[in-house]
Amino acid sequence: MKITFRGAAKTVTGSQHLIEANGYRFLLDCGLFQGKRKKAFELNRQVACDSKDLDAIILSHAHIDHSGNIPCQVRNGFQGDIICTSATRDLCAVMLMDSAFLQERDVEYVNRKRAKEGKNLFEPLYTKTDVAEAMNYFVGMSYGRKRQIFPGIELTLVDAGHMLGSAHIILDIQDKDTGKASRLVFSGDIGRPDTPIIRDPQPITAGADVLIMESTYGDRLHPPYPEAEMELKRIVNETVKRGGALLIPAFAVGRTQQIVYSLHKLFLSGQIPGIPIYVDSPLATRTTDIFRLHPESYDKEILEFMLKDGENNPFGFETLKYTASVEESKVLSSSDRPAIIISASGMMEGGRILHHLKRRIGNPRNTLLITGWQAPYTLGRKIVDGAEEILIFGEEHKVRARLEVLTGFSGHADRAGLLAWAGAMQKKPHHTFVVHGEEASATAFAEALTTELGFAAVHVPDPQQSFTL
Repeated sequence: MKITFRGAAKTVTGSQHLIEANGYRFLLDCGLFQGKRKKAFELNRQVACDSKDLDAIILSHAHIDHSGNIPCQVRNGFQGDIICTSATRDLCAVMLMDSAFLQERDVEYVNRKRAKEGKNLFEPLYTKTDVAEAMNYFVGMSYGRKRQIFPGIELTLVDAGHMLGSAHIILDIQDKDTGKASRLVFSGDIGRPDTPIIRDPQPITAGADVLIMESTYGDRLHPPYPEAEMELKRIVNETVKRGGALLIPAFAVGRTQQIVYSLHKLFLSGQIPGIPIYVDSPLATRTTDIFRLHPESYDKEILEFMLKDGENNPFGFETLKYTASVEESKVLSSSDRPAIIISASGMMEGGRILHHLKRRIGNPRNTLLITGWQAPYTLGRKIVDGAEEILIFGEEHKVRARLEVLTGFSGHADRAGLLAWAGAMQKKPHHTFVVHGEEASATAFAEALTTELGFAAVHVPDPQQSFTL
């Protein structure tokens, strides 16, 4: 068996790991690099897209840094199965279409400049037509149902508790040449226990021979989830008292639904006033509809909430409005009324949140609440790192709004959660590969696996590095 780490090696995005076993070649995840537009644009064009030689893609979940390169593979000739949960398939249908729209729009913008300069024009990585074609190859699979995907290779998906439909990937491989059996486990992104909406991550107690494991927060701890909700309550009430607006740049899938549900509970219990709340993100609106279609993934708390009398739609209540049109978004952006505005993109590299920032970032009455990881070089990272002035649509704006950073809503396990998940393995891996973390985080977590859990042969692979096992 050979593993090549094409992405998410000493970085967080671009998850893509090539497995070669029993004469077959398949990917674990097929994601895009995200971050600063120019840098991500270049990286995504450097990633290998040898689609015709791939036999399958196994997808841990629908986030674009794990799924976003799939239409490129199909465009270049891939015709194998794309195996994932049914919820992941449904989310990819809208998320990949949104990604294609952004690809086409960004290339159109860049090409206008390049045409004036007499330069060669770019093509988008893929188009909406490519996405429609790609959806033909998705194959839904339930949790805990082992199936043979190739001779001598069996696949099982286990609930990862990270987002709707997310999965740990288990591959049981019977080597056709040596006859030796081995188990490869890919953690995907590991969720946090005791967070609402989706179930807790399921440990793989039997263990593994080879482990590929994420490390996004491998060197940090999160505050408890109830503490995060109380902090959200404080931030809302302080902003309302100042007569300002609360801006929450949030990822459209997972984070937006978490925040809406928390605000709903705080509103029903009278802990925050009836201030207007807007979800100003077309993608978030569409993906929230998909959340409603998959109650089989919900945890006990939200199922009990939905069975109560009264306002029991976790993603909708009387002060909440989902803006549907550009015109509604423009009206909201021009308003000076106190409000809570949840909008994409989560790293503030694009989307409607930029229009709200432009309008409100310079007013100290307002609050900007960061609830998710910010990639290096993004606008979000610059603000978190203390930038006093930022560029929005080419114009300078002073950062005068109050900045709050709240990691308690993260969908990723922290250092303690990651160690608990790995420590539940009765059979310790012979080889562990730490991925999906910035280099400092991945290195710190690799050391923890060695010193605290006694794992042998723990590696932090370089981009494009291969290992033959």
